[in-house]
Amino acid sequence: MTVAQGAGRQIGDVILKVDNISLRFGGVKALTDISFDVREHEIRAIIGPNGAGKSSMLNVINGVYTPQEGTITFHGEVRKDMDTHQAAENGIARTFQNIALFTGMTVLDNIMTGRNLKIKSTFIEQAFWFGRARREEIENRKKVEEIIDFLQLQSVRKTPVSRLPYGIKKRVELARALAAEPTMLLLDEPMAGMNVEEKQDMCRFVLDTNDQFGTTIVLIEHDMGVVMDISDRVVVLDYGKKIGDGTPDEVRSNPDVIKAYLGAH
Repeated sequence: MTVAQGAGRQIGDVILKVDNISLRFGGVKALTDISFDVREHEIRAIIGPNGAGKSSMLNVINGVYTPQEGTITFHGEVRKDMDTHQAAENGIARTFQNIALFTGMTVLDNIMTGRNLKIKSTFIEQAFWFGRARREEIENRKKVEEIIDFLQLQSVRKTPVSRLPYGIKKRVELARALAAEPTMLLLDEPMAGMNVEEKQDMCRFVLDTNDQFGTTIVLIEHDMGVVMDISDRVVVLDYGKKIGDGTPDEVRSNPDVIKAYLGAH
């Protein structure tokens, strides 16, 4: 599967650095001395066999897990960890392996929940829908409708999520993340469980998000064809350790990466 990247996109400076990150759960080492960086506007893939520590790495970046060692630098600010609320306020949004939508709510209402951090009005203002609350509601709905159009969800905007096919649910989850207007988007296996046509659609939406909104994207993906087609750089983990880092071509020819994926000894 080949998907062309946008020609107008320019990779910027480093905006995220993880330095010597180690994470343990009791005696189990999930991550050991991991370091890599992410540049503005790039698509940065994290790959590796099952159990390599990929999701744990995303969980460290957006504050779900606190590492025992190492630091995270985001937009020049060095910190030991980053809690989830802090990450969201700093412009980091996240999707998950397992779809985490409100199944009884419509597509529109699910995406609206992604605007929660943009709400500054008080409870009283919201209850009586005046002043700032009214302006925010109008602005939030306008933004959500733009995202619905962008991700081609118009036909299901009033449909309860529980009635949607799997591939559309994944797109709704992407829409909810985009509603927060993130500068960095963490995608945890956005194409898992999809058929070929659904993967092609999702690839296009990921590339368009990166190209049109300028959103920096860090993604975990098992489909190597997808990774090699859409990524600018790839970091490879195996058993919680980094074994490769570079362009798709560099990673593809790395003997340690080949060994990890083929199980050669």
